[in-house]
Amino acid sequence: MATPERNDLIGQRAPFDVADAATVLLDAQGVVTSWSRRAADLLGHPAANVLGRQVTALLTPADAARVPAIAERCRAVGSWSGLLTARHRDGGSVGAEVHVIPLKDAQGRMIWLILGVDAASSAGSTMERSVLLERMVTQSPVGLAVLDTELRYVWSNPALEQFGGGTAEQRRGQRLEEIQPGVDSELLTALMRQVLETGVPVLDYEFLGRIRSRPDQERAFSMDFMRLDDENGRPLGVCYFVVDVTDRYRSKQRLSLLDRASEHIGRSLDVMQTAQDLADVVVPDLAEFVAVDLLESVLRGAEPTPGPGGDADTVSLYRAGQQSIHSGVPEAVVAVGSVAHYHAWSPPIHCLTSGTSWRSPELDPLAMEWAADLAEGRASRFGELGLHTSMVVPIRARGITLGIATFFRLRAEPFEDEDLRLAEDTVARAAVCIDNARRYTRERDAALTLQRNLLPRHIPEQDAVEVASCYLPADELTGVGGDWFDVIPLSGARVALVVGEVVGHGIDAAATMGRVRAAVQTLADLDFHPEEVLAYLDDLVGRAMRKEPTGPSADGPSAKGTSCLYIVYDPVSRHCSMASAGHPAPATVAPDGIVSFPDLPIGPALGVGGPPFEAIGLELEEGSMLALYTDGLLAAGDAGPDRERLRPLLEGSHLRLDGLCQAVVGGLAPARPHDDVVLLLVRTRTLAAERVASWDLPADPAVVSHARERVSRQLGAWGLEELAFTTELVVSELVTNAIRHATAPIRLRLILTGTLICEVFDGSSTSPHLRHARATDEGGRGLYLISQFTDRWGARYATEGKIIWAEQRLTPDGSDPETEAKTAPAAPTGSAP
Repeated sequence: MATPERNDLIGQRAPFDVADAATVLLDAQGVVTSWSRRAADLLGHPAANVLGRQVTALLTPADAARVPAIAERCRAVGSWSGLLTARHRDGGSVGAEVHVIPLKDAQGRMIWLILGVDAASSAGSTMERSVLLERMVTQSPVGLAVLDTELRYVWSNPALEQFGGGTAEQRRGQRLEEIQPGVDSELLTALMRQVLETGVPVLDYEFLGRIRSRPDQERAFSMDFMRLDDENGRPLGVCYFVVDVTDRYRSKQRLSLLDRASEHIGRSLDVMQTAQDLADVVVPDLAEFVAVDLLESVLRGAEPTPGPGGDADTVSLYRAGQQSIHSGVPEAVVAVGSVAHYHAWSPPIHCLTSGTSWRSPELDPLAMEWAADLAEGRASRFGELGLHTSMVVPIRARGITLGIATFFRLRAEPFEDEDLRLAEDTVARAAVCIDNARRYTRERDAALTLQRNLLPRHIPEQDAVEVASCYLPADELTGVGGDWFDVIPLSGARVALVVGEVVGHGIDAAATMGRVRAAVQTLADLDFHPEEVLAYLDDLVGRAMRKEPTGPSADGPSAKGTSCLYIVYDPVSRHCSMASAGHPAPATVAPDGIVSFPDLPIGPALGVGGPPFEAIGLELEEGSMLALYTDGLLAAGDAGPDRERLRPLLEGSHLRLDGLCQAVVGGLAPARPHDDVVLLLVRTRTLAAERVASWDLPADPAVVSHARERVSRQLGAWGLEELAFTTELVVSELVTNAIRHATAPIRLRLILTGTLICEVFDGSSTSPHLRHARATDEGGRGLYLISQFTDRWGARYATEGKIIWAEQRLTPDGSDPETEAKTAPAAPTGSAP
């Protein structure tokens, strides 16, 4: 296939796109051998009605008579352009701007390539016809080329020269890979062969490459490929159009980057993660190595300081995120989480202090790197690090500079102004997310501090149960909640176990938890039964709610809806009683490892209102275990909390209690839970019979002396003779009061734990009162003396009657005497007035 002769016509840019032209092939006699889809659209004739017909049959008689002259003109100058009037299928006529190019097929026969567009769509249709049509091909910005079946160039228009590779004469006979070695010629050649084989055109194919006219910059192109056939349908070659769409491609790329930034940056409320998200998003589309450095105060959640810290020569920032096109980020001189010390004169610090961006199209390869504390053996010059162009953008939000983002390229073209604007837009979006994360960090840290100060710092000494606990705060997306637990020693060696959960998250939830927990502790000290504790607590919450005229405060959660589980265990009787206000029942594990869940009536949450609370009682064997928890431990998945997930982790476990606690939380709760997790494990103990002494006493004043004798003998058996005086005094006063002011039956009991407990039971519900007797009073000093000679005393009510009790420490730290030396100092004693 040959090319036309040289065409020297020069004109202005055509006002339409050559890629939209109809394509027609004629043989040497002017018979139509190929009819494109756009030709059918233009004239309405399908290919089947046109192929094999003379082209003159498609023209008006006047223009059909011009065909021989047009052919001679093409032979003389290599092409012809002008306006012809063709017949439309509907009987009308269509003015078409036509460009005719003479070619030769593989056998050397003359053929004609005709390109045409609707003249009515062209703004320049009134201009001189031959000039317009000549410009359509010769002056169009769209590159046009014809290749033969061997994919060698046969003809091309002048617009193709803008891409490099020479003139049409220089291209003739060469292949694409010889003309443009910087593009993926193998892929483009495969596309053209596909078009040759199938006849199906490929339209709007976009690709990236480096052309000879711009070898230093990667460009984007769009190409259309179509096959040229002879009168027998055999392929003669391929025609393609090519347009530089770099600006459009970069605009799409920028929009795509901003979309990804909006989608991926800010999904976490963690400052470090948000900074890393920024670095991940911009690599590799905008930069090939990115470092994000923040002020130390930002990482702590505090307000950024007015100026960067450091001495006169260096400024310290914290590396919060970095990313590179290379695995392991070899360009980085510091690791994420480490301190980066920058020279005070460096562009990053200038941007940090001025709040303005900086761009360098080309870095001096011999210049020193900006970091001031490079590790030993690390490259210290930009050339050694492979960095050749850079931008620095300050991270600013709400008028505050939080840090800087530094962008580098290693191999790509230098950063331009558009790149800097894109970086500023992306960093601006990330800055708001980083500042939100900073503010949340401050609030979360305050809430955690408040909650940890409100939770038990240590488990109080008691002999009823062995305890292990675990508290895991919710992740940063949810915020710290108001879950809590408590272990409260009660009179008579008993213990109260409490787990609760306040509705809501944040500082307000933690503060509400503190108020509710304080109320529970106060009610526990009054020695109420579990259902009574919850009833009083519900009343307190309800009254607090009624004081708020518009309901819960808009600033945070109230105690309404708080759940609470309250359990009392007695190591003497092994009796366990429990009641619930909207909280799940505990899991019980028998000494043989069998797990069960008590059939506990779940009452309404506090302040909600509803039926009264109910308590149940259990007899627990020594060594039984109770697992108290909040919903966060089991809330993994859409199905909601499922207590059966506890069973396999608790059943048959032989771990120590603290190890089991960690194993259960690790097995059920995610590393970053969406709700607070509390787990309280207790293993019951039983006081040995020899550590409890009990006597039934008649309501006779003479029995008081006998009671003192029995107590003295029991203390001697326990080796506590030094406590005999104060204990006999306590027994004498309590038994005397029971005989004088109460009713039978009367029972005296001594319990030896970490303290010596003295209890007197009577059948009266009258509450004793401590008062200060006057000098002339004959009585009224008994409880006052007890309060002076014991560590604490009080009263609690039983099913029938009440119990007055008093405790004395055995050792200075209140530990069990069985584990202390017998020479431990005794509790202070005194003499009667």
